[in-house]
Amino acid sequence: MNILHTATSPFTDQKPGTSGLRKKVRVFQTSHYLENYVQAIFNVATDLNGGMLILGGDGRYYNVQAIQTIIKMAVANGVRHIKLGQAGLFSTPAVSHLIRKYRAAGGLILSASHNPGGPEGDFGIKFNTANGGPADTQFTDQVYAESLRIAAYRLAEMEDVPLEAPAHFQYGETLIEVIDPVSDYAELMEHIFDFKKIKALFSSGLFTLCFDAMHAVTGPYATEIFQRRLGASTGSVINALPQEDFAGGHPDPNLIYAKELVAHLNGSSKAPNLGAASDGDGDRYMLLGRNFFVNPSDCLAVMTANAHLLSGYKQGLNGVARSLPTSRAVDKVAETLGIDCYETPTGWKYFGNLLDDRRITLCGEESFGTGSDHIREKDGIWAVLFWLNLVAIKRQSVEEITRAHWARFGRHYYSRHDYEGLDSDLAEQLMENLRARTETLKGQEYAGHVITDCDDFSYTDPVDHSITEHQGIRILFEDESRIVFRLSGTGTEGATLRVYLERYENDPALHNIETQVALADMINIARELAELQTRCGREQPDIVT
Repeated sequence: MNILHTATSPFTDQKPGTSGLRKKVRVFQTSHYLENYVQAIFNVATDLNGGMLILGGDGRYYNVQAIQTIIKMAVANGVRHIKLGQAGLFSTPAVSHLIRKYRAAGGLILSASHNPGGPEGDFGIKFNTANGGPADTQFTDQVYAESLRIAAYRLAEMEDVPLEAPAHFQYGETLIEVIDPVSDYAELMEHIFDFKKIKALFSSGLFTLCFDAMHAVTGPYATEIFQRRLGASTGSVINALPQEDFAGGHPDPNLIYAKELVAHLNGSSKAPNLGAASDGDGDRYMLLGRNFFVNPSDCLAVMTANAHLLSGYKQGLNGVARSLPTSRAVDKVAETLGIDCYETPTGWKYFGNLLDDRRITLCGEESFGTGSDHIREKDGIWAVLFWLNLVAIKRQSVEEITRAHWARFGRHYYSRHDYEGLDSDLAEQLMENLRARTETLKGQEYAGHVITDCDDFSYTDPVDHSITEHQGIRILFEDESRIVFRLSGTGTEGATLRVYLERYENDPALHNIETQVALADMINIARELAELQTRCGREQPDIVT
């Protein structure tokens, strides 16, 4: 087989973020851009030479074209076995599972997660290592350094691989398998959860589900698992067909973008008992009861408090972890259970060492992601199955389970305010100003709330002792309220300032306040401290979740 060596020049903007490299589609379509970045990965991930690669994506625009290019580069770079999802589809959790199950050297996931798709939308590439989790900072730094000095890339001269149906192909010394993207993952879920009990819940005729796949990758997974294997009625999965532009929608499972699902769950007494949505690549999720929203921080806390009831976790939990911006609801549960609770930077890769070292069993983040030690990614379908299994055991509604949890552990009122499309320099200046004031803010009082601590969050990994700095500004108050400021690394244009607001309330009589009302003081304090109006000209956030 002829291997082409194509001369190229470096691009200076290929530094991966917390979830790989994300850019506009038109950027990835620039001549040599995709090839440069993929070759940089192959140059660093030397175990792929002679090893197995898992390859697939969320079905967004440019997914199939990129896959064909990557196949040819993988063959040229000595990969001996490639497993591809049929039609180029794989959810991120499925890739993590397949890497672990088949002991692959790594996986390439083509996705920009919850970002919009289509010709004018976003595209992304993320490399997952042999443990199934996202590559760590050391690896991504090496890839970036390689991208800055790359002079050529390798490409096998071969025909495109048919992706329409499961099949085997041999190209030189490389075996290429196109496989059903769902079956391996579905079997894992059957092993973890009590499908018999969940199936009985649906067959009772008293329980209904609405799952919104948002025209993204989880459509085939949800249809197979919820409707075919568990017996949920036909039509329980909506927007199930993956589309390149997500049918013009925004595949972000929140109250803003999952409007159809929210409408289904709110209003009528005949609304579904449980509603859920998942994002572009299937790792995030939103959970709803009838006329009731459960925020992701509470989801993690409820799961932690009840995991022992599920057969897959009856042995108990080693510990739990949450990202810095995630509310401290799970901390209360961990304290009661007598298990460790770790606070990590944003980015699922930071949970990997804790999971591999068996320090934790469950982990989660406020941005609609929760997971466990079954893989090394967050997992939307898994999270929905966890709740279905819990409802089947407790025979209580989503709302009843959540309110009982608040009555026991207290309620953490919580919200995230996103200010999108900010000028990057202004956003950095805003953060630098807060960073410079961390010491002077201690002891100051705002609207009756006294600041007890303020810092720029730094994390020392307890396993490898690596240090990650400048992860967000934490402001802690004596009444256990909290504000966190952080610049997001998942967008493709401008800067997004995320402001995380939290207030703890232990009195059950005060658990029914509307969230934004309960957080009014924190909202005003955050605006004052960040000087959002004067620095950025913003009175209100673009998105509130």
